[in-house]
Amino acid sequence: QVQLVESGGGLVQAGGSLRLSCAVSGRTFSGYTMAWFRQAPGKEREFVEAISWSAGMIYYTDSVKGRFTISRDNAKNMVYLQMNSLRPEDTAVYYCAASTRDSPSTNVGWYDYWGQGTQVTVSS
Repeated sequence: QVQLVESGGGLVQAGGSLRLSCAVSGRTFSGYTMAWFRQAPGKEREFVEAISWSAGMIYYTDSVKGRFTISRDNAKNMVYLQMNSLRPEDTAVYYCAASTRDSPSTNVGWYDYWGQGTQVTVSS
């Protein structure tokens, strides 16, 4: 079993920055594709960014292009999401996800393990 624990969420003003972290424990982290999704109240869970094991493939949704950056430290079993130039529409619960498949996907069903989520609130 794999456990994912997110941290780093909070309240920030528009234009500010936050860095989310996801700690992975349990079975080996090796080969896992990692991703961040988000879910705003009353909306479906939405893909944000994903990164392959080697970081050779990164996918992102257009709305975060140039503002958010996903990264991973395989030695520490950690995944990060650096979020800059935050907007009120970025307000959501952010979830870390892991897939045993070796390539990223924007599809929720691609991912086998999920964290509990961390709240990000951006005030205008």
